[in-house]
Amino acid sequence: MATRPSARWRARVDEETTEVAAGTRAPSDAFMSELFPESLLVATDEALRAFELAVEALRDQDDEAFKAIKRVVLMLNEINEDHDGAGYETQEREELCLYIDHTLMEHGIDVPTLAARRGISRTEITDDWRDW
Repeated sequence: MATRPSARWRARVDEETTEVAAGTRAPSDAFMSELFPESLLVATDEALRAFELAVEALRDQDDEAFKAIKRVVLMLNEINEDHDGAGYETQEREELCLYIDHTLMEHGIDVPTLAARRGISRTEITDDWRDW
């Protein structure tokens, strides 16, 4: 199963916290908890969990797959807005898009074919709704 980006981000925060506590990283060099505040991690994790549950029932159903994609993207837009439009930077955006793609594929949805039916590329499946 694809690892949620929020889980990887939390691991980075935890690793940095451990390094500061151990004295191997100066507190002035610690920034992960600012990049990934708890509110962002929790909200993102909840949005991705809801997406996973929606996708579990799908089997290459174009309309339903795109509804699930739209719902998660709109949720992530709101989370990003709640964090002053800075919740997801370039790397995080890429991770979220890859996660959406991999989750669909893991649940039997042929993403390239799904996208092609809409006349778009695989990398454009979130573009109609994505603000982040």
